[in-house]
Amino acid sequence: MRELSHHVLDLLENSLAAGATLVTLRIDEDTEKDLLVIEVQDDGRGMDAEMQKRALDPFFTTRTTRHVGLGLPLLMAAAERCDGGLELESDVGKGTRVKAWFVWEHIDRAPLGDMIGTLLGALLASHSNWDLVFAHRVDGDTFGLDTRELRETLGDVPLSHPAVRQWLEEYLQQGYAELYAKQRA
Repeated sequence: MRELSHHVLDLLENSLAAGATLVTLRIDEDTEKDLLVIEVQDDGRGMDAEMQKRALDPFFTTRTTRHVGLGLPLLMAAAERCDGGLELESDVGKGTRVKAWFVWEHIDRAPLGDMIGTLLGALLASHSNWDLVFAHRVDGDTFGLDTRELRETLGDVPLSHPAVRQWLEEYLQQGYAELYAKQRA
């Protein structure tokens, strides 16, 4: 995948396919430590030890629409190509945590990509019964979103409502602009 945001979307989709109702996404860019970490944790069905091993095999998938499961193996390969790695932890009935890390300035590290589009796409998909706690940290400055708080404020208005969608897009754009503006200053 040409952008890490595509891997993030795949991880979010995996969480939703596992029945998660709460997904936490953390992105941490630490240029002083030359490190980029992407972590997704969910409260989905989880996996036993054998399934965890198989999840990193590109020729294994639980999907019925295709016979290969390339998401985690491709993310692991991308991380390892950049002197990083991938951790997969899961407990049946409790959920799964995937953590990938990369050398931030590694020449082969793909750009983070369109995180705004990734977040909007995931949030506005037909999966209305899940929440996202999102935090993106760059050298100590953090931007985030917690849809539980947003849903509490909105009441019965869905996140897919056009006015809410527009607000979400503007919020994400402004948050990312401020987060990266601090880094350029």
